[in-house]
Amino acid sequence: MANTACFIIVGRNDIPIYEAEVGSAAKVHFLFLHCVLLHFLFLHWSLSYYYYLFRFLKSVDRFNVLVVSVYVTAGHTRLMLLHDSRNEDGIKSFFQEVHELYIKILLNPLYLPGSRIASSHFDTKVRALARKYL
Repeated sequence: MANTACFIIVGRNDIPIYEAEVGSAAKVHFLFLHCVLLHFLFLHWSLSYYYYLFRFLKSVDRFNVLVVSVYVTAGHTRLMLLHDSRNEDGIKSFFQEVHELYIKILLNPLYLPGSRIASSHFDTKVRALARKYL
């Protein structure tokens, strides 16, 4: 598992709907992820064509030795991970499996899309995937 990792899911309306510390992360790292989100949104406007082509963006930004990786879903939800891991295949697998979990949340008729994900089952699964892949 990565020593430091912060994971955040940002909804289509640019509001964080899930946050998790999946390593020894500090709150300042979440602040950095929010800043990267603003940078990514600016980049989106200038590269909107590529935004629809690519799903897994390996390295969007850096913070000292930490790297920000982003996975964009077809519904324009962004999964963002601040990490110190060099295992790109593991990170991609982590994003893909969390995306599957997120789709299951969306299929729940009691979940309002765009609202915070408060499911303890979802949180447990995300943390288990982080231990497995990161």
